[in-house]
Amino acid sequence: MQDREKVIEEICKIIEDKKGENIEVFNLKGSDYFVDFVVIATALIDKHALALLDFLKKDLKQKGESFLNIEEENPNWIVADLGDIIIHLFTENQRKKFNLEEFLSKITQKSYEV
Repeated sequence: MQDREKVIEEICKIIEDKKGENIEVFNLKGSDYFVDFVVIATALIDKHALALLDFLKKDLKQKGESFLNIEEENPNWIVADLGDIIIHLFTENQRKKFNLEEFLSKITQKSYEV
């Protein structure tokens, strides 16, 4: 998949279709951040986060996407690295605790909810 915005749309669709909640996308192009896009979503519980990751891996790999790294040791906060896109899957408590959105909002004002 060449068009990164289409990849972002696909990621959000997969998460939304599988009952992920509060999906937010941060467009960080033009900033000094190390990736162009960050997707954050909330899973119902840790097993749901692992299931969301499995759906993302299956569907995106079929579309030619490569996962460079996946950090899933703590299923309450899973991080998937697609190179220029980072996906964070949090349980609700972890998402509130780390409040990554606040940090990313300081980098750019171009965030939007899906």
